[in-house]
Amino acid sequence: MTVDHALAPPDISLKSGSPVPSSPPRLLELEPVTPQAVRGARLRNVPRWLRRTVGPLLLLALWQVLSATGVLHPDVLASPGTIARAGSDLIADGTLPSAMGVSLQRVAAGLLLGGVTGTALALVSGLSRLGEDLIDASVQMLRTVPWVGLIPLFIIWLGIGEAPKVALIALGVAFHLYLNVYAGIRSVDPQLIEAGESLGLGRWGLVRHVVLPGALPGAMTGLRYSLATAWLALVFGESVNADAGIGFLMNQAREFFRTDVIVVCLVVYAFLGLAADVIVRILERLLLQWRPTFTGQ
Repeated sequence: MTVDHALAPPDISLKSGSPVPSSPPRLLELEPVTPQAVRGARLRNVPRWLRRTVGPLLLLALWQVLSATGVLHPDVLASPGTIARAGSDLIADGTLPSAMGVSLQRVAAGLLLGGVTGTALALVSGLSRLGEDLIDASVQMLRTVPWVGLIPLFIIWLGIGEAPKVALIALGVAFHLYLNVYAGIRSVDPQLIEAGESLGLGRWGLVRHVVLPGALPGAMTGLRYSLATAWLALVFGESVNADAGIGFLMNQAREFFRTDVIVVCLVVYAFLGLAADVIVRILERLLLQWRPTFTGQ
């Protein structure tokens, strides 16, 4: 019986004179490798609030080191310790809480007035072609005018009281809300409109159940921009003959070269803006639960 050479084992016999290995070959040592996903998972296990505070804490530590070593002169920028003591003194004597209350009232009034005006104009312009022809061109033209440059006109028209400050905030808020609400209305999927019409919805039914919910994400974005603009407009508005408010404290501190008080006021502006942004984020989660979004990996 013959054996096929293709199935026969290979000839491993050593030829005469060939060296015989004295020891078996060494096996390569394998090092354990941690996958990238595992390393990323470890970082994600750290609480988000802790990860978000790392950057500001490092910046604060660097600031303190530069101030303690004399690299950063106190006349240029006070140290964090000096600023903390100044803020504590302003809170203890009631100056800072009173100024914050006045500034919050101005922002609330301007936000309400500008929000209602901007949203109403956007609804008229976004829902009607006739409204767009009558409103959009004028709003786009006025939007290109630097609204801060209108302060002299506001003073002439409205005096030097609270009215020009509130009007300046309302103007900045109205433009942002108008643009984003208008864009949200016009970006609604036409197929959703056709589906609503096929279900028997009338014009106002389509506006209520299809158009307005579809424009809500744009409105939330516009609200976030409007809040940021409101605080910016407040800084300029409170420089117009103000006798109270955070801007008034900053102007007083500038006259006496109190950089610590100036930084305290800036920190207050920053925290108020951050608190407003957190409120809008909460509103987005409550009102836009139906919309899936990407939150990062």
